[in-house]
Amino acid sequence: MSSFAELLKKGTKILEGSGIREAGLDAWLLLEYVTGKNRAWYFAYSDEMADPEQENRYLELIQKRSSHIPLQHLTHQAFFMGYEFYVDEYVLVPRQDTEVLVETALEVAKDQNDLRILDMCTGSGCILLSLLLEKQGSTGTGVDVSQEALKVAGKNKIQLGLDGRAELLQSDLFSAKELEEDGQYDILISNPPYIPTKEIDTLMEEVKSHDPRLALDGHEDGLYFYRRICTEGRAYLKKGGWLLFEIGCDQGKDVANLMENAGFSQVQIRKDLSGLDRVVFGKWQ
Repeated sequence: MSSFAELLKKGTKILEGSGIREAGLDAWLLLEYVTGKNRAWYFAYSDEMADPEQENRYLELIQKRSSHIPLQHLTHQAFFMGYEFYVDEYVLVPRQDTEVLVETALEVAKDQNDLRILDMCTGSGCILLSLLLEKQGSTGTGVDVSQEALKVAGKNKIQLGLDGRAELLQSDLFSAKELEEDGQYDILISNPPYIPTKEIDTLMEEVKSHDPRLALDGHEDGLYFYRRICTEGRAYLKKGGWLLFEIGCDQGKDVANLMENAGFSQVQIRKDLSGLDRVVFGKWQ
């Protein structure tokens, strides 16, 4: 048997040896997840012996993390816009950078509380569901081609108390007949796959080996989904509605041009906290 302090030290050492960037933090978060103990408890009682079952479970998760399985896939917990989401290997882990997309949508719709929102490539549902939590009078539809991703979004919809306000549809973009055309939506928002196919194998191990490739692959130049959503999505937006995209940091000008060529006005590029281009948005006239 090991003390909690010894367990944390052992876990940190294993993760460091495997090249995990934030080994100490991840080792702690896994210990917190397994034991349910917070930092204050740990500092007071770290010399106490861990339960053998907890010790085995902790070291099992440490070994999995050492193989670069994302931490959130092990704990099934991710936090986005201050809300907790369930995640697994079938969806991208919500990132802080994507909060800029949601914040921008809230900004352009600040005077509306009864929005109709269409979230294309919804994944875990974090974008749509966060918007609905912030805009209590609104409803929305999340679309994804992956049935497994929609199961995750469905769990989050129920967990966050949004079962009556969010609809989820399996669709290859706009192929589902259930999607309502003729300008039914105030906001069309998307964080689509945008990594050029040839670049996926150059990404960090957690991404290229454990994120769903379907959610990463933006085809040859990374712009495939932007082209389709810009042109096909117009039929779903109300006059004066907004189209908002998350983008790769080098795609701002290209996506802005696609939107302008499709007839959108007031097209702007918004940067993330690192100063990189992250969001492109514009208004449908």
